[in-house]
Amino acid sequence: MTTRLTAQALEDIADLPASIYARVLHIVERLAKWPAVSGVKPLSGPLAGHYRIRTGDYRVQFRIEAGTIVVEKVGHRDRFYEE
Repeated sequence: MTTRLTAQALEDIADLPASIYARVLHIVERLAKWPAVSGVKPLSGPLAGHYRIRTGDYRVQFRIEAGTIVVEKVGHRDRFYEE
């Protein structure tokens, strides 16, 4: 499956510390093997239809759209679900 990052996700990733940046890139690579990806949780409420996967205190939010993984957002868990 192909993976695409939104402009917001690219901006979020660019601001990460180097060690977290590497871990997030590894997660994005793993998502290409969807649905055989462990640790993914579906989101609920207004984010129903979206998923998240974590690495330490950081989260990667994505959705599946026409056979493509769309990474929408990356951030620290403290501020991740605020809009």
